[in-house]
Amino acid sequence: MKALILAGGFGTRLRPLSCTRPKILFPIVNKPLLQWTFERLAKNKIEEAILAVNLQTELFIKQHRIPKCGLHITYSRDPLKKPLGTAGPVKKAEKLIGHNAPFLVLNGDIFADINYRKISKAHKEKDAVATIALHRVEDPSRYGVAELAGENRIKSFVEKPSPETSSTDLINAGVYVLSPAIFKYIPKGQEVSLEHEIFPKLVKEGKLYGYVFDGLWTDIGEIEDYLTINKILLKHFVKQHKHKTGRGIRVREPVAFDTGVSIGEKSIIGPYTILGQDVTIGKNVRIQNSVIFARTIISDFSSINGAIIGESAVIGKKTRIEGGSVLGDHVKIKDNVSLTKGVIICPAKEVTESVLTSKIII
Repeated sequence: MKALILAGGFGTRLRPLSCTRPKILFPIVNKPLLQWTFERLAKNKIEEAILAVNLQTELFIKQHRIPKCGLHITYSRDPLKKPLGTAGPVKKAEKLIGHNAPFLVLNGDIFADINYRKISKAHKEKDAVATIALHRVEDPSRYGVAELAGENRIKSFVEKPSPETSSTDLINAGVYVLSPAIFKYIPKGQEVSLEHEIFPKLVKEGKLYGYVFDGLWTDIGEIEDYLTINKILLKHFVKQHKHKTGRGIRVREPVAFDTGVSIGEKSIIGPYTILGQDVTIGKNVRIQNSVIFARTIISDFSSINGAIIGESAVIGKKTRIEGGSVLGDHVKIKDNVSLTKGVIICPAKEVTESVLTSKIII
């Protein structure tokens, strides 16, 4: 079975982190999201993954040299400056996918603990044109929602309904099984939406089905979602173990340290803290509820709580960074600077004075 991974989005709601990397390469507990996806595909005996990408994302992926987990990887590139939506890339990859068997389509920015073999089996049993993985959430208004009839046939599908009009909490989880018949529904070379244009047609024809699953699921469409999935995985999937640390250092689980991490004496790390590769932490530093990307330096006597700091940033001595702040790659924060809640700093900016109101520094 083949899987098409939709990885061409620009991640505008994840700026400034997405200014320098596509969503699909965001580290989740120090492992790129795409690697988590490859591992799950391999576990489910999927043999080939086709990446629907733009040129920039393709280059980023190849530079990262993500383990292929035994998968055969090919690329289907969107035309330059012409996004194809969610259905257009399916049509674009038609020759690579072929017409011999149903295939998977995965949104590249979701983490879904789902058994691909079970949803594929359900799809074949119903002789469906499309089967959507469905997941229950508290607030379905951010997503497409589906209402089921008998035998899990979808009788209505509405994209992002208002809270007062939604009659179901089953949302589109961004995982589909499609039969080759889907290709005739999608015009060639155009921007087409599966959710807005194709699925409603299939509902009317009675050819759209749902598969409800209860596993862990989230997208990383927004900064809060990204922090949440890291915390969940820290709690449930990262093995508790003692870290080799120096004199007077305290580590409060759960935490995850990548290789090459250095921590100065009397620092307190955790809980819910992730340190990327070659991160350097000074003396008397306090970090909690935060994600620190690779090769960042955090100097002595600094305090970070509830923040995300991008790659190769330099945080000066006696700095204070509060919850909801997000610093892009290569940001420099001078000594004695405080950043209040919700400060967003674009890549490669230098901050020399405290920022005491929530704002974006471009």
